[in-house]
Amino acid sequence: MEAAVTQRDPRELAGARIAVVGATGALGTLLAAELAVRGARLLVTGRDPDRVDALETEVRVVADLGDATAGDAVAAAAREHLGGLDGLVNAAGVVAFGSLVDTPDEVVEELFLTNVVGPLFLLRRVMPLLAESQGFVVQLSAVVAEQPLPRMAAYSASKAALSAAATALRTELRRSRVEVYDVRPPHTETGLASRPLAGEAPRLPAGKDPTAIARRVVEAIVAGEHDLGPEAFA
Repeated sequence: MEAAVTQRDPRELAGARIAVVGATGALGTLLAAELAVRGARLLVTGRDPDRVDALETEVRVVADLGDATAGDAVAAAAREHLGGLDGLVNAAGVVAFGSLVDTPDEVVEELFLTNVVGPLFLLRRVMPLLAESQGFVVQLSAVVAEQPLPRMAAYSASKAALSAAATALRTELRRSRVEVYDVRPPHTETGLASRPLAGEAPRLPAGKDPTAIARRVVEAIVAGEHDLGPEAFA
């Protein structure tokens, strides 16, 4: 399937006010760097204060995506320091491996809290800012959203849920002219598989270069490619 493209002029990122959630992660850091190179004014968030403070950017917010008040903190910081918000890139995520029966309840809960519920909490709170600017939101899902794998049932389901929300919101927010991007890259060498909430990663083929993935995502934002499945990263 070819990536869905909106017929419009390229989006200008120079001077755009963009929040990157999960900016202390491997892919989030690269996305923030690529946006900064293109002149964006960044607000970055993460839950580790030391790692957030180490990021060289205009605005930093320490917040846990699973906390419903994280979105309030992001929205308040965006208004105070940037005067608004033109885009939101959600690069936060967690993973777990193993059969469902062996996956603890709290791990299933954490997968959905971080990968689905938290992002929806956040969007509810920043959406007024994005509507004001006719901005955009990018949700980083994963290939398992459309190609779920055994021993990754809960993780696959959480990413599929995030993609479903993005697809619905793309139509729901059309009148507000807020663009919604659903990004489902193939396995990428971010190191996430080595830090699961539970279980042990199966033997995986070599993944994609995360720098190339980050560059491709930013190119899609500029071009208006809203639906990026794994084939878009060939």
